[in-house]
Amino acid sequence: MRVSFEVNGSAETVDDVWEGESLLYMLRERMGLPGSKNACEQGECGSCTVYLDGTPVCSCLVAAGQAHGCSVRTVEGLASGDRLDPMQQAFVEAGAVQCGFCTPGLIVQAHDLIERVPDPSDAEIREALAGNLCRCTGYEKILDAVRLAAERKAAAK
Repeated sequence: MRVSFEVNGSAETVDDVWEGESLLYMLRERMGLPGSKNACEQGECGSCTVYLDGTPVCSCLVAAGQAHGCSVRTVEGLASGDRLDPMQQAFVEAGAVQCGFCTPGLIVQAHDLIERVPDPSDAEIREALAGNLCRCTGYEKILDAVRLAAERKAAAK
């Protein structure tokens, strides 16, 4: 099967896609975009979260063929050239990156949150990130990063 879609703003076509192949596999193994991580393969951990037509999804649960004609934005696509997205930068500065395995999914999900809710409460942050599991932290640094990015976004307006 041939899958044609937009990835991080560029038109892409991938040939010989197997019908049972996941979007995650296609992004990582066929397209060289290793940001999204393959952890549980069951949609339970959120490490593989990407935007699909503007909605965060667990890419391990999306068949690659379902992306045909769609727009996909990965954690790599949040940055602008060498300049990190404010959410990515906040994760670095707040020390929210430990082993880094959960980080890409958390960043995409948190990015979506502050796009929808510019000044989220701690409860809203926790709810938004409930589907993203981290085994290294107590989540406090992650909450700090989301708060920092939201503050900076508000100050930039």
